[in-house]
This record gives sequence, C-alpha cells and structure tokens, in this order.
Amino acid sequence: MSRTEDCRMADRPSDYLRLGITEGEIAPWEDGFRSRPGGPGTFEWWYFDSVLDDGSTLVINFMAKDFRVGKGVNQPPAPVVTIELDRPDGTHVQRTSAPHPDDHDFATNRCDVRIGHNHMTGDLHTYRIHADIDGVVADVTLTGQVPSWRPKTGHITFGEEKQKYFAWLPSVPQGQVEATLTIDGTTETRTGTGYHDHNWGDAEMARLMHHWYWARAEAGDYTVIASYITAAKKYGSAQIPLFMLAKNGKILADQDDLVSFTKSDERPDPVTGKPVADILVYDYDATAQGGERFRVTFRRENTIVQDRMIESLDGPKRILAKLAGFNGAYLRFTGQVTVERLTHGEDHDSVSAPGLWELMYFGKH
Repeated sequence: MSRTEDCRMADRPSDYLRLGITEGEIAPWEDGFRSRPGGPGTFEWWYFDSVLDDGSTLVINFMAKDFRVGKGVNQPPAPVVTIELDRPDGTHVQRTSAPHPDDHDFATNRCDVRIGHNHMTGDLHTYRIHADIDGVVADVTLTGQVPSWRPKTGHITFGEEKQKYFAWLPSVPQGQVEATLTIDGTTETRTGTGYHDHNWGDAEMARLMHHWYWARAEAGDYTVIASYITAAKKYGSAQIPLFMLAKNGKILADQDDLVSFTKSDERPDPVTGKPVADILVYDYDATAQGGERFRVTFRRENTIVQDRMIESLDGPKRILAKLAGFNGAYLRFTGQVTVERLTHGEDHDSVSAPGLWELMYFGKH
C-alpha cells in the first residue's frame, strides 16, 4: 500500500528564508522568470485576462512551455503565446502562436517576456502587452488598482524528501485596461478591468493536482480572487483554499484557514465529461477573531471554453497519451458573482457583477 505524502501551503519562517522572499512584501523580481534551469517537469506562464466595456472577455497567456499537451512539460522548452476573445454574442476567437524554441527572452529581475514578436513587460503596477497571431493583434495596457498579493509565500509544496512545488503570484489582482484590438484588419479600442498572475513549478501539474477551481471578479467596490485546489490522491487529496477580498483597493480578507468552500448543482460537462458545478460559494468568516464575515457566490451562466487537452496532440503523442490514460481538461465559465457582507450587527452589503472563472481537471472523475 503506497504511503500518502504531505501537501501544504509553504508558510513557515524557514520557507520564506529558503525562497529568499519577505512576508507581506513583493519585489519586482518575483514576477520574473523563476523556473530555471527549465528542466523536465518545469512549467511557467504569465497570464492576463480582462472584461471589456462591451462585455467581451480577452485572455492572453505567455507560456514558457505549452502545459496543455499533457507530457509536453518534459519536452525541450518551446514557448508559445495564446489569445482568446469571447464576444457577448457567443463568438469565440482563438489563436496560438507557433512554438519559439530559439526565439525568446525571459528576464529574471522583473516581468519582461518576449516570445517571437510578442511581448509582456511590467513592474507590479503597470503592464504592457503586445500579441500578434494570425490576423489577431492585441495591444494592452494594464494599470493596477489593487496592490500585488500572494498567499503566504505563494508556494504549495508536495512531498517531503523529493519535494515538488506549485507557485502563484497575483501581480495585479485588479487593474484598469486599455486595449486596441485588430481582427482581420478591423481595429477597435476598448476599456475595461483586468487581472495578471504568474504561475510556475517544477513538476507536471497532472502528477500533483487532481483539479482546481480558480476565479477572479470585481463587484461594486469589491475585488475577489478565489481558488480551491484538490491535490492528487498520492498527496491525500488535500484541499487548499486560496482567497483574497479587497474593497476600494484595500485588502480586507486573505486568511485561507477562515475560508470554507461548497459547490452545488454539479453535472458532467457534455464535451469533456468533467463534473461542473453551477454554483460555487466561498464563505470567509473571521467573526471569532473580531473580524468580519463575507460570502462570495459564483453562478455559472455560460461555458465559453471546453478544452480536452489530448485534442492538441497529433499522431504518436496522442496515442501514447491515450495509452497513459491522460484525459486532462480545461474549462472557462462566465456568469454572475455576488459579494455579501454578513457581519452580525453591521449593515449588510450585497453587490453582483459579471465574472470569469475556470476549472482545470487532470484527474479521473
């Protein structure tokens, strides 16, 4: 019988010392390239998403390796960029650049990423993004409205002796967006709100995690980042909540041990077969410590991405992935997000707005 290994949020003083970071402070180099030496199993990406003033959602991702292709993280680095634009009428525009194994630069002292002629630069407050792929061009400026944040060290560790990690830095939890989009020769200028985070690690995610929900939203004066990670069976199917709530640019709640997570109205997705919940609830209760209680509810209205990762493989790679039992999926949703302030004896707030969230599901249901 195999032994269950440990999975935890790295939050001990020794973790901060080992990682060379300071509790409660974030330095620009933390948004620079972190997965050196880039060996087998490593992955890294810089992610941006936004909700634009016409109701469209725009997602741009710079990946040091294309993690979507199952075993692809064990291949030599071949950086790619993706653009996804979803219109309110259901129109979906998606582009993926050619791999650039020999034409890329990743700075280590700040976010300064170039993959071919696509680039993203920033300093934890202002970011500029240029992506040009097959007739779709996006030029974006993202200006932070909520300070950079990370849960503890931002690292989740898996195992004891041969320890692996998954790291996450929400560099811009919420920001103002100015975007110029050109699609097949037609140009438009949009404003909106956006988000940027940075993820990296040193092992295939499918070996560490069974699935996770991740979400971010703005509702009234509130900003929400919420995630719920379920580790692989090898790590005891440990469940790790990640949560941040800010109001008017000030962080109000971010103690993960005070969060409870529930999901309801779950059913198989018709394309991927993965279980998808219509309602997700994050309940943050600090009243026992003299703090406040908040509830954030995500109600799914549309599924805008249903990606069976194996579909991106061709020929022998696809056959091998099937034989190995790989059936990972990525889904993205839109719907209504409601933030409620439920502190006893206080005036209650309740505000709702459109939101964007995702489900990454590596394991078998």
